[in-house]
Amino acid sequence: MSLERINPGELSPATGFSHAVAATGTRLVFLAGQTALDGAGKVVGEGLPEQFEIALANLLTALAAAGGTPADLARVTVYTVDVAAYRTHAAALGRIWRRSAGRDYPAMAVIGVVRLWDEAALVELDGVAVLA
Repeated sequence: MSLERINPGELSPATGFSHAVAATGTRLVFLAGQTALDGAGKVVGEGLPEQFEIALANLLTALAAAGGTPADLARVTVYTVDVAAYRTHAAALGRIWRRSAGRDYPAMAVIGVVRLWDEAALVELDGVAVLA
């Protein structure tokens, strides 16, 4: 598997994401949206950073079960019910990402939504990984 992270100099600096990711490999893994659900199916975590950390851990658990690592992530989409809060906590969310997934950033988007499937969920992450 090979992922090439592409960040053209003529675009704004890519901070915490890559502008484009070119992938070669033999297996695509599509990761379902993950929120801050615990093993019993209950949303846990009081605030956005705590829920983000749990949702990311859930996403990475699903990826690991498919045989992948965070470096295999080519694309991640973040859905949040409060974009302003996401921006306010961006530095903390970046630290959580780096601690959990490293510095090989996938192509990413953050999308504001009215609500998520579980009303108590503040954030949801889904993704695509390319494995060798």
